[in-house]
Amino acid sequence: MVVMYKDEYFLFSTNQAGFYYSKDLSTWEFVFAGFQRYPEDDDLCAPAAFVSGDTLFYTGSTYAGLPIWYSTDPKSGRFKRYVEQTALPTWDPAFLPDDDGRLYAYYGSSNEYALKGVEIDCCDFHPIGEIYELMMLHPEEHGWEHFGMNNDDDTTLAPFTEGAFVTKHNGKYYFQYGAPGTEFKVYADGVYVSGHLLGPYTYQQHNPMCYKPGGYVQGAGHGGTFTDAYGNYWHVATCMLSLKYKFERRIGLYPTAFDADEIMYSTTAFGDYPTYTPKGKIDNIENTFTGWMLLSYNKPVTVSSTDSVYVVSNAVDESMRTYWAAATSDPGEWLQVDLGDVQEVRGIQVNYYDHKAVQHNRASDLYHQYQLFHSTDGHTWELVVDKSDNDKDIPHDYVELREPLPTRYLRIVNEHMAAGNFALSGFRVFGKASGERPAAVNQFRVNRSKEDPRNAIISWEPVENTYGYIIYYGVAPGKLYNSITVLDATSYDFRGLDRDTTYYFAIEAIGATGRSLITKTIKQ
Repeated sequence: MVVMYKDEYFLFSTNQAGFYYSKDLSTWEFVFAGFQRYPEDDDLCAPAAFVSGDTLFYTGSTYAGLPIWYSTDPKSGRFKRYVEQTALPTWDPAFLPDDDGRLYAYYGSSNEYALKGVEIDCCDFHPIGEIYELMMLHPEEHGWEHFGMNNDDDTTLAPFTEGAFVTKHNGKYYFQYGAPGTEFKVYADGVYVSGHLLGPYTYQQHNPMCYKPGGYVQGAGHGGTFTDAYGNYWHVATCMLSLKYKFERRIGLYPTAFDADEIMYSTTAFGDYPTYTPKGKIDNIENTFTGWMLLSYNKPVTVSSTDSVYVVSNAVDESMRTYWAAATSDPGEWLQVDLGDVQEVRGIQVNYYDHKAVQHNRASDLYHQYQLFHSTDGHTWELVVDKSDNDKDIPHDYVELREPLPTRYLRIVNEHMAAGNFALSGFRVFGKASGERPAAVNQFRVNRSKEDPRNAIISWEPVENTYGYIIYYGVAPGKLYNSITVLDATSYDFRGLDRDTTYYFAIEAIGATGRSLITKTIKQ
């Protein structure tokens, strides 16, 4: 979750041995803060923070009681205990100070019990009055709440709901929750709405509110919503990785808004592409996308060495769950991508992965260093980016070039790894290729199951000069807020619909030269 404190953004997340802060939502600085006193405590699991006056409050997840910490200088990393022990088993807590000065807590993580809400005494953090059960999952009605990697698992477990968070907007309260499991690509945040802090809450017809089951980054759940310095809304959420461990995750930040009908929604279609950081109030959150397309997908790659089965193609296959690894961590190990011909390059994202790393928790000496070279002919090379003196941990480093760079070859050369071998889960190049944008998609079809209306098979004819497609859907023709990225395929098995809701669908093709026109909507 993110809170704004004294014109800066503070990002808190699970098991980071501290937190991050930023002045612009783009550059983040890490602050070590040692909240954990005993090995079994979960002071840094799904933490909560809120601001009251000049004070920032913080706590972690607990079943037995944890301190409430506070600071008026959080960037120092020093906090004091405001309350020695909370009175409630607030796992996945969230706090909302309302405009009248009263404080409310929301919490819960279960596949059996409801998420809860209660008013809290600001002095001792004890509950005031009744604890309300606010919502439970209904996967038999809401397909996207169904357990499984594609909402398709009926046998392993019942789905989990967790990550309660409440946003107040225009006198209404938007209760957000994650489902069905953080280890799945379909992990998403839904929303219920009420005129009262403790409900009753009503399921919003447009759900999930934040959803990203396709693309390089997948999953967008268990998060929180905040406003930036200009009044723009953002949703910060966890993204599924689940490679070394089922709960292995990354953090995503998605533009969010309320439409004219006060429907809350996020845009994630190009959430893993270069996105503008606003310097003022934005009218349409879709306009945050730069328009720079992916140039590196499945392009030829050569490398200095390879360790075992972690082959070179993994670095450009648009999957965060596969990676290439060099045989060593030595300076001079390199990876080179051939864009096919001279393209206009605007940005590069270097995504590291931890291969044969032995580092546990965070240490002060974790940092990555590299140099990036380019060539138009593969023989003469010029330095483009020099991070050989970088002293930061940058597992997903994004570099935006000051001017468009016409080039064909890009080579990254390792200088220093934070831990383990030189390894990349994605070397992603963005810009624009020359030529006409892709043609519009033909024969777009949505066959919704009559036996189970939560499911639909979506299909279409292939389009030349594309690397993928984006399916848009929503509850009205002008409200196609959710999206699904599909790469190198012409069908999608969709199991995330609500049983009794009518939907509208459209699709566009995406390629290195741009985006096609979007198709007419289909009603189902």
